[in-house]
Amino acid sequence: MKVAITGANSSVGKVLLGHLAREGNISAIAGVRSQELLAALPVSPRITPCLIRYDDSTSLSRLVTDTNCVVHLAGILFESPTSTYQTANIDTTQAVVDACQQAHVNHIVLISVLGADRHSPNRYFSSKGRAEQVVHDSGISGTILRTPILLGPDTAGARSLVTLASRSSVNVLGGGQYLMRPLDVDDLSRAILACARLRAKGVAIHELAGPQTTTYHGLISELGRLMGNEMSIGSIPIWAGKLGAAIMNRITGRGMTPTVIDVITANEVVPHNGAADLGVPLTPLSTTLDKLLNHRTQHHDRV
Repeated sequence: MKVAITGANSSVGKVLLGHLAREGNISAIAGVRSQELLAALPVSPRITPCLIRYDDSTSLSRLVTDTNCVVHLAGILFESPTSTYQTANIDTTQAVVDACQQAHVNHIVLISVLGADRHSPNRYFSSKGRAEQVVHDSGISGTILRTPILLGPDTAGARSLVTLASRSSVNVLGGGQYLMRPLDVDDLSRAILACARLRAKGVAIHELAGPQTTTYHGLISELGRLMGNEMSIGSIPIWAGKLGAAIMNRITGRGMTPTVIDVITANEVVPHNGAADLGVPLTPLSTTLDKLLNHRTQHHDRV
């Protein structure tokens, strides 16, 4: 079996390629957008690097031709002057779908987010919902995985969490009282591979979350405790955070925005966890946090 992967240089992409390299019956073409990123990909006989541009149909054709499934990881949460939700979340999905149609690829796996809804007033959630709609309308079998905060050695969520838990005192939005269902990035990789092997009939949506509901306050506190760090956690009113973010974004044109704050403080509620449907055992949150600490220790030792 052969899969194509977009956003292969992302934290999720690298972990996925690591899992794939250990599989005996799957090979991958790993799509990235620069020579520098090509050099940073894991090396394996089962992984073929591929330089792509989403505005270049020829490069996308090279990526997807003769593959059984395309895993579309590419997307952004933070906009910049050169990358918007429209271009990075919606247009890239359309470009990949177009390439799949031309190459007669029969399955797309799209990584989306809990809360994705094309009718959402939140621009990020709306863009992810519209990306899902592109897959729905493609006529190609699709599997959509909606995910919560992802925790792994190099994910943005984990880096922020480790930084906060290392301090003696922190202030977080809303006191960190919003609900979270953290998902181990290794579990996501196993789910993606399970989806790639089993082509959906039509388009299937799975909300895939971790095994434990907690709060961001609870996450920081628990990781701090594991570090042996006694800390205090204060609260920044969400309205104040949005005001500050709006001002700074207006000045710099990038970074935190009120839209992003609404995303990261949204309650992650999952009525039915797709892990059981996909046959993916979930890593206990305590184990995931231990993995973050081990990675932090190894990184400090190298430095």
